[in-house]
Amino acid sequence: MNNTHEAYPQLLLDNQLCFKVYACSREITKLYQPTLDQLGVTYSQYLVLLVLWEHKARTVKELGEALYLDSGTLTPLLKRMQVAGLVHRIRSTEDERKVNITLTDTGWKLQEQALQVPAAISQQTCLSGDEFQSLLSQFNDLLDRVHESNVRLSHK
Repeated sequence: MNNTHEAYPQLLLDNQLCFKVYACSREITKLYQPTLDQLGVTYSQYLVLLVLWEHKARTVKELGEALYLDSGTLTPLLKRMQVAGLVHRIRSTEDERKVNITLTDTGWKLQEQALQVPAAISQQTCLSGDEFQSLLSQFNDLLDRVHESNVRLSHK
């Protein structure tokens, strides 16, 4: 039996981009949790709020596209947010297949409280402004490339 690190270095966990991105994502999400607990929202709910604060209203489909989530994942999340009084879910009168999502007054009020979140995370990651912008740019590029590749694969 070969020693994997000598014979197959490409199979080492430390050499897997997918694992590093996954582990980093989990660790960053953990950094967010104490701050988001103060707001009374989960990380996933925070992401939905970010999209709605920016765009005011979105359909479930548009939210899914923005967050790279399918409706099977998003619908229960939005139902919990509705029960919590953060969003309205309103079926479109023009097309009943569409569900429009808007913020409640409570959802809008959280925006001001959430202003502290980016600074708290920035402080905890110990990144300079330039480092943050560089990483964000690199991850945006990676996400665009991987998404485009997945779109091409799904159309084959």
